[in-house]
Amino acid sequence: MMSYSDSSFMAQALLLAERANQLDEVPVGAVVVKNGEVIGEGWNNPISGCDPTGHAEIMALRAAAKHLDNYRLPECVLYVTIEPCTMCAGAIVHARIERVVFGALEPKAGAVVSNQQIFDGDQLNHRVEYSGEVMAKACRQKISDFFKRRRIEKRALKETKKA
Repeated sequence: MMSYSDSSFMAQALLLAERANQLDEVPVGAVVVKNGEVIGEGWNNPISGCDPTGHAEIMALRAAAKHLDNYRLPECVLYVTIEPCTMCAGAIVHARIERVVFGALEPKAGAVVSNQQIFDGDQLNHRVEYSGEVMAKACRQKISDFFKRRRIEKRALKETKKA
């Protein structure tokens, strides 16, 4: 069940996704919240940052850890516009995030529901609660628009090279 705060924090994550979009990065945004306050935010920047770990979730976790001066983030909730990948899910577990709320499912690389279901693993020493498809339509549309634009640009570039 989605609460008002879930949708308002997801709306903030969507605004951060737009920052990634402006950098021509896959538009994903994330915020870490503790006691109703945003303590970390991030957006995708692996290409512009020359950082393979530059996913929105990782950037938000780093900012929150610095804010709390602790690599553990107990009692925190991570909001992210798309289902986390394996790398991000692992970092979320290690950070001891209490709950993850994500927007759109990621059928290819999603590791929470779509594929590995990492948070459900019996081997983990920390359980992460999660809920998905919060503002899914808006989150999915942001990603879809980005890749549609990229395909159009790619076709235009091919046409230019042919001419």
